[in-house]
Amino acid sequence: MRLPGARVVVTGGSRGIGAALATELAARGARVALVARSAEPLEKLAAELGGESFPADLADASAIEPLVRSIEADGPIDVLVNNAGVDLTGELVTLPADAITRLVAVNLCAPILLCRAVIPGMRDRGRGHIVNVSSLAGTNALPGVAPYSASKAGLSHFTAGLRAELKGTPITTTLAQIGPVESTMIESLRAHERTRRALARLERLHLSFDLEMPVVVDALVDAIEREKRHVRLPKRDALFPLITEVPRRLTEVLLAGVR
Repeated sequence: MRLPGARVVVTGGSRGIGAALATELAARGARVALVARSAEPLEKLAAELGGESFPADLADASAIEPLVRSIEADGPIDVLVNNAGVDLTGELVTLPADAITRLVAVNLCAPILLCRAVIPGMRDRGRGHIVNVSSLAGTNALPGVAPYSASKAGLSHFTAGLRAELKGTPITTTLAQIGPVESTMIESLRAHERTRRALARLERLHLSFDLEMPVVVDALVDAIEREKRHVRLPKRDALFPLITEVPRRLTEVLLAGVR
């Protein structure tokens, strides 16, 4: 996917990975359309990047299709980056039910519905790339993050199924499975004692460390440009998502030629 002139939608674009990714994409000539719930920082960043802002609450399923129609009214969507996500840390029985519901809505349901909404236009135009930003938490189950891990495991598996559906079309996908990144989210994870101890054990085994934002952004941009299937960071932890990918790839081989 050539970035100069391409229109890239980034959800969760007001902060963290989304904001850093949008900044780099704009620097490489892409036209960025940013989506997030926080209108003020979103509009500020979009103005700085010469892009567009589309404030929206992705937990509201009824808002997804109107959002996509609004974005497409200003031009076609060449790349969709499903980056928006919320975290929730704590013992399952103490977590508020509405917070769990919101987490699943934003982390899993919204990406599915956004893909559903953008694919027809991409197919008609004969081009399109979708990036789903998942997490190593979807493969490495830790105490204190059960709903979050489940939502990311679901997003990873959904992407594999979507890839199978899109086979033979001009639309490609990237699944990004990323470990902890320097951000406020990792601070939230460490605020829960059992999660902190689990992360500390993995860190002592050199299996976990906080990724630097530029490393993550460069890998995602490279994946968009080269339409790579996977981004797995840190690379030393790639074995975990590779193992979970085995049955998916085996199924892909077994279904070769089936249309």
